[in-house]
Amino acid sequence: MFKPANDDRARPRTRTVGADHPIALIQTNSLPGLVQRELERMILAGDLPAGSKLRETDVASMLGVSRGPVREAFRALEESGLVRLEKNRGVFVRQIDIAEADQIFELRAVLDEFAGRRAAHNATPAQADELLALIERMEKAAARGDVDGYLEANLAFHDRIVELAGNPKLTFVYRRLVNELHLHRRAALGQTGTLPVSMREHRMIVDHIAARRAAAAGRALHEHAMASRERVHHTTTHTPRRTRKSAR
Repeated sequence: MFKPANDDRARPRTRTVGADHPIALIQTNSLPGLVQRELERMILAGDLPAGSKLRETDVASMLGVSRGPVREAFRALEESGLVRLEKNRGVFVRQIDIAEADQIFELRAVLDEFAGRRAAHNATPAQADELLALIERMEKAAARGDVDGYLEANLAFHDRIVELAGNPKLTFVYRRLVNELHLHRRAALGQTGTLPVSMREHRMIVDHIAARRAAAAGRALHEHAMASRERVHHTTTHTPRRTRKSAR
């Protein structure tokens, strides 16, 4: 029997795929973009350690692509601060020493303070709840000793605050700084198996943002960034001493 065109039964059922679904990724990303995304994930997770050399042929074989997209991805990763390209030597995952990390922390603290002030002006109650949900993710990851899970939620938390500031240029600059700093922090955390966590600081930041206390939110973020620097300093300077002692 003929079914009218407006009969719901005649229409194919559709299902929306998530943003991380392979089809959605292919639709919204170029092949070099997908290669970049996977390499970025591996670098930030520590699967490709700081200082390691990345060879086009090896990466292309590992990901099942040609060398062209890999070469483009390398250039994009250099712009984002995750790798360095050395003439006649190749591509290396960047290493950040403590002196450079100090410089990044100081600059990040200034940007964090600005972002916190702007976010407190702009954030809606629903957006403040998003930040609280990310804190809960951090707490759960920390409770089970999940370094990668904690850092992923922590990065998302601070990135979301910067997004709420409503300044795309700030977002671009901030993300590069955080990428560079993450290389240093991830290495330090991997050495000791500890997490530089202060849930009280994170919750205080969100309290100020939710209450629209702009100056307090900015100040709390600035202090949090500098406290993070001190925690990384402590981890880096104490790890060799503990290692020697345990080797006796």
